[in-house]
Amino acid sequence: MSWTTPADLRAQVQRLWDRGDLLPAAVSDAISWPLRLNLKTPSAADLSDRFAAVRDWVRAVADVPLVRLEWRERNHRVQGMQRLPAAVWLDTRQDALALIGKVRQAQGFDALWRQTAATQPVLLPWLSRRPILALELAGRWQHLLAVVAWLHAHPRPGVYLRQVDVPGVDSKFIEAHRGVLTELLDLVLPPEAVESAASGVAQFTRRFGFLDKPVRIRFRLLDPTLPSLPGCHAWPRVLPDITLDATSFAALALPVERVFVTENETNFLAFPELAEAIVVFGAGYGWEALSRAGWLHRCQLHYWGDIDTHGFAILDQLRGHFPNAASFLMDRETLLAHRSHWSEEPEPARRALSRLAKDEATVYDDLRFDRLQPRLRLEQERVGFGWLRDRLAGVPSARCTG
Repeated sequence: MSWTTPADLRAQVQRLWDRGDLLPAAVSDAISWPLRLNLKTPSAADLSDRFAAVRDWVRAVADVPLVRLEWRERNHRVQGMQRLPAAVWLDTRQDALALIGKVRQAQGFDALWRQTAATQPVLLPWLSRRPILALELAGRWQHLLAVVAWLHAHPRPGVYLRQVDVPGVDSKFIEAHRGVLTELLDLVLPPEAVESAASGVAQFTRRFGFLDKPVRIRFRLLDPTLPSLPGCHAWPRVLPDITLDATSFAALALPVERVFVTENETNFLAFPELAEAIVVFGAGYGWEALSRAGWLHRCQLHYWGDIDTHGFAILDQLRGHFPNAASFLMDRETLLAHRSHWSEEPEPARRALSRLAKDEATVYDDLRFDRLQPRLRLEQERVGFGWLRDRLAGVPSARCTG
């Protein structure tokens, strides 16, 4: 049977709710009242062939509460004069809400609307667009408005989230609601208070002018004669392992020629002594912090990653910040010399990389096209230590200064 049932009528109203049209209907013209619902009625053939079913259908539709029915009389050649529903109307938003059991929720939304209109009327369009989300946030809405008001009064505050002084709000609350706060603050704050280039919840602090946790850079001095930090004394045969924030690292003035970057902590800790050199514990795909160090751009930078597709992708990213960076132990000779240590890369990269040297691109293509072995990987910590020492002896020097 394809006739509209009472469940179908309720489903039509439920879809209005789910789309977010019904909640703001009291303050918008998204829905015109009275609202006519779709109604598919029995045909003349149905009256002849399924008269009892038609009679039950009429009774069921007539029993639907809160709706107003329009009736039409039909003179049937067999059944005689019959009175059937021709249209179904909901006269008010309240009737629609009651039909699907959403009166209490709508009252909560109406309260949010009044509260917002009194404190942050510029956010009313957001409530119209995101009513279901607003309703989910009802218990936290007052605190969200308070954070918005605080930022409006203190644009680009230059403090940590922990220092936002709003009753009932802590940094965890702000961090948990960065997504919705971004949407709200973008509406309230003037353009000069928003760094539009910083997008996504991960850049919330930067976007709105908060202090962020400092990026920390870890490095080891590979030359015992290099000046270290005051009070930093290494044990015998162990060179200093130092961690600095990116700003302090950028301000260093180390008399070094070569800087090695490795992604493996064991390699970082065991990296051999080398005159006028340091080793940096890798940064994955995030090279911005290192690139702030102007003195580093004047050094010979060597990147040592896994010989796999992602290792070369990281090298390609690095050259976006350090065009002259050299790869180290990521060549075909090293790969073939360690065949017994080959393993499998879980999800190889397949895209073309534009910043690789010719010999690097050849190895990368061998890996991404599975020419030597499917999903081939040689992890950097599996490269022999003697092999590392021999290669270090042949690395050219190019002095750099802070």
